[in-house]
Amino acid sequence: MSKVTMALDPLAAVTALNRFGFGAKPGDLSAAAGDPRGFLLEELRTPEVALLRERPLPGVAEALQRCYLDQQQKRMERERAAMAPPTPSSPPPAQAAAPTPASPPAAKPEPPPEQTLFRDEAMARYAKEINARAGFVERLVAFWSNHFAVSVAKSGFLRAAAGPFEREAIRPHVLGKFRDLLLAAVRHPAMVLYLDNQRSIGPAAAPGRFAGKGLNENLAREILELHTLGVDGGYAQTDVTAFARILTGWSVAEAESEIGEPGAFVFKANWHEPGAQTLLGKEYAQQGAAQGEAALRDLAARPQTAKHIAFKLARHFVADAPPGELVEALARVFVQTDGDLRALAEALIADERAWRAPATKIRNPNEFVVAAARASGVMPAEPGPLLTLANSLGMPLWQPAGPNGFGDTSDVWAAPEAIKTRLDVALAMAQRLRDVGPPLSLLDTIAGLAASRETREAVERAESRQQAFAILFMSPEFQRR
Repeated sequence: MSKVTMALDPLAAVTALNRFGFGAKPGDLSAAAGDPRGFLLEELRTPEVALLRERPLPGVAEALQRCYLDQQQKRMERERAAMAPPTPSSPPPAQAAAPTPASPPAAKPEPPPEQTLFRDEAMARYAKEINARAGFVERLVAFWSNHFAVSVAKSGFLRAAAGPFEREAIRPHVLGKFRDLLLAAVRHPAMVLYLDNQRSIGPAAAPGRFAGKGLNENLAREILELHTLGVDGGYAQTDVTAFARILTGWSVAEAESEIGEPGAFVFKANWHEPGAQTLLGKEYAQQGAAQGEAALRDLAARPQTAKHIAFKLARHFVADAPPGELVEALARVFVQTDGDLRALAEALIADERAWRAPATKIRNPNEFVVAAARASGVMPAEPGPLLTLANSLGMPLWQPAGPNGFGDTSDVWAAPEAIKTRLDVALAMAQRLRDVGPPLSLLDTIAGLAASRETREAVERAESRQQAFAILFMSPEFQRR
């Protein structure tokens, strides 16, 4: 495997923190300069580094149970209101002239549980990204969370479940085996609900025969097209249908479910399509949920999956059109290690081609906002400001437009209107900075010797402190990775 020597290389330290991490905090460039690759490896090899345990947060079952209870209470309130006798539209004339005491101001209604849960999860995620040592593992979490995308725009249930999905399905497996990550993501209630598999019933299962309920192919199609083989992975519509039948019965226990804990994943055996199914030329005759688990493990091990994952990883970290040799090398590592994602990440940062590529990628909005917080040391007490910035930049947290996730190429984020909005956000962030030192010191924090003479002069000549910070945030050194 091709490697590069980077001892005492401050420019490589900038690459380590920008290309692979979330950007430098004060002191990071000097800490990474002695061994930039080792700086990243140290984080990768820290036990349980991806887990989020800094604050207690409910699991997905508890989160959904809170939503179920809220729905039930609101339904009961509507029913009571419908049964209540009508109130007079106006008081009798004799009473109309009598003064009435001033009413106390109405209490502000409590936010729905899904909103409170979402904000708590968002705050925990932002804090983890901003405080991470290098940010490489957090970048991997964000990459895999976007690979297995769900969207909070789908429903209140998804708004409550998206954070637990990332904590429970992505983080524990982000440095483990891909097959375990795949199984955890597909079985998680957030994914089941997002892709409508909770009511997918086999046509030959009893409910399908007698109640006319049917098959939903969404989950099967997206696993093949997005999560494993890729759109050119060699599957046909017959494979999608067969796989959808394999996944029938993979559901979520509802509020009054007779089986399983409400809000948790549940396999409904009587909904499962009976009999063997043939997927990609292989017959799966296993009974029950084991049929789907076997199919998923086989999909995880296919060479098309290795190539698809290798390309997406290289595209995310290195270039929109990554070197073909780099993609091939990563795909070989994936196959040789049986989909070991820590080994894949280590292979990425061990390859000279991943460091040698010019900084042509533009930070996506989440990376932009988090990098600014890391560099300035500004950590909001609540997630509102960061969520607002991400929304205005077109990347609302856990809310992609579709199951293919947010775009991962520079043209998505570098369109003229997007750059104009990014400038507005840079100005807004600059106006909020207090007690962060001179702008040139911040430039040294994020770029060090990699800062160009043009950028340094533009910051020095700014008409105001706020303008200087805005110029810095819009500079190539800050925008490009």
